[in-house]
Amino acid sequence: MAIDARAADRSGSRPRRDVSRPGMARRSRPTTGAGPADEDAPVALPEPVTMRLDGRVALVTGAGSPDGIGYATARRLADLGARVAIVSTTRRIHERAGELGVTGFVADLTDESEVGALADAVAEQLGDVEVLVNNAGLASRASPEVLRPVAQLSYDEWRGEIDRNLTTAFLCSRAFIGGMAERGWGRIVNLAATAGPVNALPTEAAYAAAKAGVVGLTRALAMEMIADGVTVNSVAPGTIHTAASTVAEIRQGLGTPVGRPGTPDEVAAAIAFLCSPAASYITGQMLVVDGGNSVREAQFR
Repeated sequence: MAIDARAADRSGSRPRRDVSRPGMARRSRPTTGAGPADEDAPVALPEPVTMRLDGRVALVTGAGSPDGIGYATARRLADLGARVAIVSTTRRIHERAGELGVTGFVADLTDESEVGALADAVAEQLGDVEVLVNNAGLASRASPEVLRPVAQLSYDEWRGEIDRNLTTAFLCSRAFIGGMAERGWGRIVNLAATAGPVNALPTEAAYAAAKAGVVGLTRALAMEMIADGVTVNSVAPGTIHTAASTVAEIRQGLGTPVGRPGTPDEVAAAIAFLCSPAASYITGQMLVVDGGNSVREAQFR
């Protein structure tokens, strides 16, 4: 079993969730009809403009690398006062959790039952998740991106990229949106990429399609959750210097208008803002973090 907390005592009152039939216990939605009575109805005030997440439970997926975006995001959310859980597919997540002072879990997020077990384990140990960062899926040295022209791409390779980058975001979001809607507050931030939603390179069709799908999922879910106090946004990094970066990718970063690759902490700063109460009027958006590379029409020397 991949999730360490599965063996924990489940004799409490919290029922095990049925991941095949996710519930959506929602608050009452406001009426929109015009009429004299509406003039006297109380108007909901906006949230305080603050970055603090004191007491909020946050889950960051794909945080196994100490040099990655997920790790940097977990560190920022913890600094903002959140109670943070992190998850990856290997037991090295416990080393990262110890370094950050957060709680680590092991799970295969492409597996529906394991996502359900993860949701139960996080709720039992930390409480109900209110902030979800779907970072899992970004390529690593252990699980590199498939680079192959479409004509040579196998069906299993295609499915693997889609599952790793898009299905994980779908399953994790579905596992937590019901609770967020019931409580009337939540933040979901999905990791897209400039590849797919903004541009593309040869040999990366599966990755680009998955990341474009992440943006589509983000926008659709944002509209579904907008009346429940839940915002859903995406962040699209360009060339970011991580431990998994190749020499070619670093060279690409040197060619950006800023003149260098980005850092995981710079991406994490954008994610943390979208997770905060300060971003309460932003939903369904994609924030590009690429040093201006996608804006430039041509490269001049």
